[in-house]
Amino acid sequence: MITTLTPADLPEHAGSLLQQGFRLALVAGHDDGDRLRAVYLFTAAPDRRVELHVPLDPDTPEVPSLARLSFAAGRFEREMHDLFGIVPTDHPLPQRLVRHFHWPRGWYPMLADAGDPPEFGDVDGPYPFRTVEGPGVYEIPVGPVHAGMIGPGHFRFSVVGETILNLKARLWFVHRGLEKLFHRRTPEHGIELAERVSGDTSVGHTLAFCLAVEDAHQLAVPEDAQRIRAILLELERLYNHITDIGALCNDVAYSVLNAHSQRVRERLLRINDTVTGHRLLRGAIHPGGATVTALPDPRELAAIGADVAEIVALALSNTVVADRFTGTAPLSHDQATDLGTLGVVARASGLTTDARHDHPFLSAEFPRTTHTRTDGDVLSRFLVRAEEFTSSISQITSLADMLGGRTSATAPVTTGTGRSGVGIVEGWRGTIVHRVELAGDGSLNRVKIVDPSFFNWPALPVALADTIVPDFPLTNKSFNLSYAGNDL
Repeated sequence: MITTLTPADLPEHAGSLLQQGFRLALVAGHDDGDRLRAVYLFTAAPDRRVELHVPLDPDTPEVPSLARLSFAAGRFEREMHDLFGIVPTDHPLPQRLVRHFHWPRGWYPMLADAGDPPEFGDVDGPYPFRTVEGPGVYEIPVGPVHAGMIGPGHFRFSVVGETILNLKARLWFVHRGLEKLFHRRTPEHGIELAERVSGDTSVGHTLAFCLAVEDAHQLAVPEDAQRIRAILLELERLYNHITDIGALCNDVAYSVLNAHSQRVRERLLRINDTVTGHRLLRGAIHPGGATVTALPDPRELAAIGADVAEIVALALSNTVVADRFTGTAPLSHDQATDLGTLGVVARASGLTTDARHDHPFLSAEFPRTTHTRTDGDVLSRFLVRAEEFTSSISQITSLADMLGGRTSATAPVTTGTGRSGVGIVEGWRGTIVHRVELAGDGSLNRVKIVDPSFFNWPALPVALADTIVPDFPLTNKSFNLSYAGNDL
């Protein structure tokens, strides 16, 4: 359902939706040429979606801030201000979010007439980090450049002794302008961008993008194609979850289990290559359908499942591992709810948010994974991954059996007439949302992407309050958030 509002009517409608149990899943700025527009997407289970469209005066583009109603809204509004110049009035924290302080004033890169970036300089800095004062308090800066193949992010710790009093994560060091790169591409040529939003989530983002395009075209995708897509989504969950399970063991010096986890990961990557011709499962999903070269062997997956169960049992039977995991960096149910967390982080804190059930693209229903511990600590996040690993193997086996050996299904895509669509997928980190608007010739006029990391990054400093500095790497890995998915 789409409702067009004036800016003055926005808070009342948004507040009503939030009170009805909807969550704010996406906020997008739009440059329609003669005016600007803000789009607010609210979602709720079972598969309910409401869009609020707010046309704005291009000379004074302002919307009332919803930050006091929704934590996520405040961050979406700051992002929209940085990229489109749309001002959230009465925002409690109106400082920059995406654009760092060397970005010049008055240049908003997502506007159609933005042109090439002006020369950068030291304009509005430095960043106003919160200062903590008192006897024995000192600061530890970490990043933005880190060891390993990860994106840049700066962490500023305020510490007394080894206890963290305050942590600020500063991101968006690499703004890639990804959403603007989609503009005027055909949906087929948008796939190569969707697959690279966050490299470890190629299936999740590509599927969300294709579902959005298909929603815009009102295209019915064959059930076999959806089953193949679901298998690929769970294969992606498998290799990422075992990677995290091993890395968490490694962070508490149980490196032999990490070695075994990496061995399993390599085995899964080779299965991916057999199934799609690509170790990261690229090239199989396209608008209207999906094609693979083979289906995974259920017997091999069962053997891998038993292997992983042994790794998990060895980890939890080690008293040092159990001690380091248990009670470390807890994120309470209320904190997770207030921040709007998603995926593994949310479910480890007792939330049941899962797009596979809340917004299913398959007609077949699968039982929700029952989690044995939801205390929001590192142990809970470890166990959620382990339990989802087992559940994913079961789902892949069932789906492969339904397919009966069929490896391809597709429906022809017809050109649209400027309609919009939304795709919602439960990626391995959490819920991914893509919203597209199509031009009259069927090309992409606007693509808005929301990775679950956008919602989960603010929860990391909350969980780390009163945690000791040596537990930061362990806690950070238990969240394992994407820089690329956040820094679009």
